Amino acid sequence: MPEDEFHSALLDAMSDGVYAVDTARRITYWNPAAGMISGYPAQRVVGRWCGDGLLDHVDENGAPMCGTSCPLKATMEDGASRSAHIYLHHADGHMTPVRVTAAALRDESGAIVGAVETFTDDSHLITVEQRLEEAEQLALVDPLTGIGNRRNLDLGFDRRYSDWHRHAHPFAVLAIDVDHFKTINDTHGHDVGDTVLVVIARSLADAVRTGDQVFRAGGDEFVVLTGPITAEGLSTLAARLRMVVSAGRYPGNPPLRATVSIGCALARDGDEAASVPLRADARLLQAKRSGRDASISEPENIW
Repeated sequence: MPEDEFHSALLDAMSDGVYAVDTARRITYWNPAAGMISGYPAQRVVGRWCGDGLLDHVDENGAPMCGTSCPLKATMEDGASRSAHIYLHHADGHMTPVRVTAAALRDESGAIVGAVETFTDDSHLITVEQRLEEAEQLALVDPLTGIGNRRNLDLGFDRRYSDWHRHAHPFAVLAIDVDHFKTINDTHGHDVGDTVLVVIARSLADAVRTGDQVFRAGGDEFVVLTGPITAEGLSTLAARLRMVVSAGRYPGNPPLRATVSIGCALARDGDEAASVPLRADARLLQAKRSGRDASISEPENIW
């Protein structure tokens, strides 16, 4: 087989789209894979100027690339190969994500006589990335309540503590338990208990300040991580959280009333990573022992 025929057969067999242009950017070659990816067969494109609007490449921001941003044009000007993630207009009308690589074509003397561009369908890669992102999000969300789960809480606490340790950005931890939740489950069933948890989670999430985070730590345990806050502001926040839970409407016949107990701790000088949540848990235990439906913070003179 002659060398030219061999190279042509090789390009025709490639799974990547390949096309070539001359120095006027007129398409001189278009392989079958290019037709499969774009929807345009060779007879529709060979001989056309690549910037006539048929393919109409755009970048990831939607800006047209057939002018000064054209990889083929730039490659023919400086001889350097370049790659980019772009979108082309498919023959059916939709936008197709592709990874393109442009390289210069040279004659025997080394002069640039055109350029070749390969492009690969990137849609499956985007789908994989989206699935990975969705899986990551699912791994951080409590499936029942839709708020952050324990893993998300651990990550959030690490960030808060790091900001406190490095930049002195104060934060607080509110440890929250639903009062007598076992009785609710035993008396009304787990479906009702789950509904109670969902209502409480939504109430807490709507009642915290911008920048504060609510997590379900497990079972009937919730945790709030705050941004910068004063001791007085922490007490006010805890009181508001108790109010929105006790005022919520819950299922049951007669309707249930749910309350929470809250222990609060504010980060202070000398705290180790475990100190703040441990103090919040200790205050929570005090709140439960005091009769529940209560919130207890540390004395102001230790802040």
